[in-house]
Amino acid sequence: MKVCIVVEGCYPYVAGGVSSWIHGLIQSFPKVEFTLLTIISTRDQSGKFIYQMPENVAEVHELYLQDVDWNRKGWHRHRLNKREYTAMRSLVMNREVDWETLFRLFQKGGVSLDKLLMGEDFMHIVREYYDLQYSQLNFSDFLWTMRSVYLPLLFALKMELPRADLYHCVATGYAGVLGSMGKSLYGGKLLISEHGIYTREREEELLRAEWVKGAYKNIWIDQFRKMSTLAYERADLITSLYEHARELQVDLGCPAEKTMVTPNGVAVDHLQALPGKTEEDAGKFNIGAILRVTPIKDVKTMIQAFGFAKEREPRLKLWIMGPCDEDEAYAKECFEQVEALGLTDVVFTGRIDIRDYLGRMDVTILTSISEGQPLTILESYAAHVPVIATDVGNCSGLIYGEKDDFGPAGILTHIMNVEEIAQAMVDMARNEAMRLRMGESGYKRVMSAYRIEHMRATYRKIYEEFADSCGAGYEI
Repeated sequence: MKVCIVVEGCYPYVAGGVSSWIHGLIQSFPKVEFTLLTIISTRDQSGKFIYQMPENVAEVHELYLQDVDWNRKGWHRHRLNKREYTAMRSLVMNREVDWETLFRLFQKGGVSLDKLLMGEDFMHIVREYYDLQYSQLNFSDFLWTMRSVYLPLLFALKMELPRADLYHCVATGYAGVLGSMGKSLYGGKLLISEHGIYTREREEELLRAEWVKGAYKNIWIDQFRKMSTLAYERADLITSLYEHARELQVDLGCPAEKTMVTPNGVAVDHLQALPGKTEEDAGKFNIGAILRVTPIKDVKTMIQAFGFAKEREPRLKLWIMGPCDEDEAYAKECFEQVEALGLTDVVFTGRIDIRDYLGRMDVTILTSISEGQPLTILESYAAHVPVIATDVGNCSGLIYGEKDDFGPAGILTHIMNVEEIAQAMVDMARNEAMRLRMGESGYKRVMSAYRIEHMRATYRKIYEEFADSCGAGYEI
């Protein structure tokens, strides 16, 4: 069976989280031929992989959401026929979208996105939308915003897709559009695996964003909702990591009968008998943050909370372990914050092998403002290490348990609550018996429901069912 994995903004360019999951999934099925279709911002990122491609990845295709479309020879079409005009109008006006016409329009070639978006047809559609809902805004600004909203989607619709038996999208959004189009063009099946709920995550980002103001936030949010609705409608199966995420999918219009919960899994055996504390750790209480130094991880709140906690518990030492090059400006702000607060015992390690450090940690911490079902929590549990985490995604379920009575495996705090996070650090440091008990609860939890073997068995069954539906007798 040929599987096309469609991803956005992560694998194989960014480490951890979803990327680790994708890499592990591909390696779990060496007899399956995979094609990777990855969505990135610009050509500057092209080919800058941090993962070694598994041998069963036959091809890698890249889509750039910010690309050029100027004066391409042979690209001439800019006027739409009646059916195409109606389809574009329904898309812009948030009506029932004729996606099949849009797929055919942009896949047959000869369409200049520059001439289309700068042309009369698009302007007339946008003017009608503006008059109905946004006439209080400046029309010139509105028109240029609409062009910027639709250009990435149209780049996706023009993408030349590889043929596959199964399009496996690790998100809705632009990935879901590509998977839906692949299913339409080539008759393959469509599987959506959401680690976070894409629409909700984009909405949260837009509400906080400074680059988009006022009513324009709503326009972008509507755009992401349209793309997710398409993916939910066209998919044969939609998975999520935990029950509440599945409920959110249904609330967003996903047919409940298509949904399935498939928890994350970690290689527990890989995280046993780790090196323990060293001479450097003597007299220290090590708090480990395994993450990418980016705003969504809210490292600044973590650092501030650590500062307050260390005033009360001088033994504390904070290890921030992970890449600092994904958002260099934010990382620089974090470095400067540590210096400005006059903090000692804060270490930025950069990219690491967690096996070299996890056994030295007394507790790990995650202060994110958005998560799905964090692999770092499960990896900590596999090493008998309890966690401090904010109440996002499935962190509450992982800490307190959903289907077991093992007891708490850490301390849950509210988002951006410096006082609570600082107190959790102090409580962990001062109550060794509680901390050790929590570490064992976490280990029991991961062993019972979150092993990599459990995840592989679940996806093996899913892939086998799709292979059977292809009628080709594929071996998985």
